[in-house]
Amino acid sequence: MPKIPTVYLVGAGPGYPGLLTLRAAECLRQADLVLYDKLVSPWLLDFAPARAERRCVAELGPSHDERIVPIHETMIAAALAGKRVVRLKGGDPCIFGRGAEEAEVLAKAGIPFEIVPGVTAALGAAAFAGISLTHRACASAVAFVTGHENPNKPESMLDWHALARFPGTLVLYMGMSRIERIVASLLSEGKDPATPTAVVQNATLGIQRTLVTTLADLPRRTREEGFTAPALIIVGPVVARRDDLAWFERRPLFGRRVLVTRPRHQARGMIDRLIDLGAVPFLLPIVEVREPANWKPVDDAIHNLLAYDWLVFTSANGVHAFLGRLQQTGRDLRALGHLQLATIGPRTADTLREYRLTPDLVPTRYQSEDLAAALLTKIRPGQRVLLARADRGRDVLRQQLSVVCTVEQIAVYSQIDVIETDEEVMNALRRGEIEFVTLTSSNIAKGFLSQLDETCQQRIHLGEIKLVSISSVTSADIRTLGFPITAEATEATSDGVIDAVVGLVSTQSENTSTFSSPFRKQSDRMT
Repeated sequence: MPKIPTVYLVGAGPGYPGLLTLRAAECLRQADLVLYDKLVSPWLLDFAPARAERRCVAELGPSHDERIVPIHETMIAAALAGKRVVRLKGGDPCIFGRGAEEAEVLAKAGIPFEIVPGVTAALGAAAFAGISLTHRACASAVAFVTGHENPNKPESMLDWHALARFPGTLVLYMGMSRIERIVASLLSEGKDPATPTAVVQNATLGIQRTLVTTLADLPRRTREEGFTAPALIIVGPVVARRDDLAWFERRPLFGRRVLVTRPRHQARGMIDRLIDLGAVPFLLPIVEVREPANWKPVDDAIHNLLAYDWLVFTSANGVHAFLGRLQQTGRDLRALGHLQLATIGPRTADTLREYRLTPDLVPTRYQSEDLAAALLTKIRPGQRVLLARADRGRDVLRQQLSVVCTVEQIAVYSQIDVIETDEEVMNALRRGEIEFVTLTSSNIAKGFLSQLDETCQQRIHLGEIKLVSISSVTSADIRTLGFPITAEATEATSDGVIDAVVGLVSTQSENTSTFSSPFRKQSDRMT
């Protein structure tokens, strides 16, 4: 009977998180160790369990060649220790990714393995740049070519004479450092100097840049425009059709750097939508959500649920915490059968529906005052309301409801200020590389602004860093601290905040090129 694989050589795709395959996500969810390439999207690591060790291969050696043996040793040692290893590789493991070499080493060591293919960089770069690698009118074949062969080989395995006459599209990987030699080789073998050629840098990311030129002008133009690795070169008549097919660089937030300040476990939805809109998201969690220090008040309320008429939730965190504790105390949803349920907004209502519960009331606007006003039209005098919430925040709901009914509020989770600051993100703020900061609560806004040094504060006041608030209440608290608000969400949800950012960008009178990121001269690091 064959052994179950313990090492998975997984293709992570070219960078855009949505291009990860279902099988790759399955492997990551079961990983004990994720050994990943430096260029792999950091957002993919969230698929791995919290307990999994995450290790970048850049830690194993100062240069690519010096990491090869340590990578092999790390995989084998972890597998022999009984760990499930995911070797997460950019693009596809077996297309210029050394996947075959790593598989051979595992086979010799007797380690069972599986190769999980990924979207190779050529496919991702071409699609996101709007270039069809084949086309019935002009290209019936495509060739993937490495521009960086093994220096220890006695001679090149590339037939430049054949490549120059190849009747289709050439895609050259890892060719930026040898671009002069590559172009000279093709031209000397008869390739038409006017052949349409493109370079796609940081393909599939919000920092993607695309240059279209002729083969003869390629070296000069890449120097002038500052194109460097990681980039792919695409040579062929299909490049000339890009104007009609380009789509990614027209996304409404393409190239915009946006900071998300929500707790890490809640940030993924905002990050995914920002990436889909073409933005470059940064993450700086300002608060963490933890269990309350004392469960007794919650347990007492659960024990006495029959005494309440309404159960009110003011956040998705509250829903998860309360219903999780309900189950931990040996009860199930039947204990809520007599209660009417209310949520502060649609996202909290959707979370409730995940538990097969439908709210009886969701206000048309999503602030405490609006929820209180809606409840006061439904609650009868003398009824009892149980309010499940965080251990800190505004007391508006309890105060307004207490006029007509009995309100008991319980802290079902705690919000803890994050002590450690991510210096990479803070440095990006100091350098002005982040244009928008999203603030989704007053607590988050106060915590974020308290961490800023004079340089960051000055950039906010100059309008170089724009604060985008979720609600009028959060905006008022920010202004009280002496900072301006550039935009406020029309709908008090995380989607509303992102819509406000899109609105800002769409109304800005910038004279930027359709195919040019407004931040192309800044650092291309994505946090």
